[in-house]
Amino acid sequence: MKVRVFYHDKCFDGACSAALFSRFYRERIRDAEFEYMGLVHRAGALFNEDEFTGDENAIVDFKYSSSPRITWWFDHHQSAFLTAEDASHFEQDLSNTKFYDPDFRSCTKFIASIAAQRFGFNPAPVAELIEWADIIDGALYSDPQSAVEMKEPAMKLTMVIESNQDAGFIPKLIGMLAYKPLAEIISTPEIAERVPGLMDRHRKSIEILRERTACKDGTVFFDITDHELEGYNKFVPYYLNPKCVYSVGLSKSSFRTKVSVGSNPWAPVEPIVNLAKICERYGGGGHARVGAISFPPGKFELARQAAEEIVAELRASYLEQAAK
Repeated sequence: MKVRVFYHDKCFDGACSAALFSRFYRERIRDAEFEYMGLVHRAGALFNEDEFTGDENAIVDFKYSSSPRITWWFDHHQSAFLTAEDASHFEQDLSNTKFYDPDFRSCTKFIASIAAQRFGFNPAPVAELIEWADIIDGALYSDPQSAVEMKEPAMKLTMVIESNQDAGFIPKLIGMLAYKPLAEIISTPEIAERVPGLMDRHRKSIEILRERTACKDGTVFFDITDHELEGYNKFVPYYLNPKCVYSVGLSKSSFRTKVSVGSNPWAPVEPIVNLAKICERYGGGGHARVGAISFPPGKFELARQAAEEIVAELRASYLEQAAK
């Protein structure tokens, strides 16, 4: 029995979701051989039907596919459906193996909840994994310093996952996440050797963002497309600009030009704009408090135009809110 698990790549919650799903499936459904493939948000088609080659195919922490080859699906993003037809297809599905709830902060905790309630899975042995996926994906840090200092094993693993360029690395890590404590995982030589360089890169990114960010009308805007920093810590803008409410950033990678849109978890006033809905207008998505848009590589002007429009909208909303 071969199960192919497609997960949100370069994402701690995505890797944890794949790990938890695999453990749940093995314990409560049947023993199987697992293969893992990361999925990324990019301009154009997100799925390749030819890759759904497992006896069962699962998607976790990523958008919905109406392909009949997909047998399991879990997601918690507000922007889970690419089209209204996809949403309708999900609503009519009677398999009892596809699940969606945007009220969960992390897909990992969502899978754990469904697996326990409907399939009798015991999540206690992976409680640490579930807790940290919820903290990291839900931005449940007590303050910006906790989010930026990267002291905990889970935070270091997040750096490793978000910066990874080796297609075979995360699948091996997923196998460890399903059964080993995070402190033990981060101390394994293959992972531990990556951390010092990533911490150095992290410190340099803070200094770059210190130069590039400034808060105006409740919103920070920055452009780092001249640096290879797509995996920067998304809380740094709030660490450097604690009074801001929103941030909009431009970054690049080999496969996309990205507009990141976020809100400050520690903002002095409540963020009221639904960022997922804004990003959806440009073909992106996410959650109410954080979202992103992917443009083709090199489409800097198109991405910059979208970013500037979003900045203007957020600043106008902030001024209107402040005037009330």
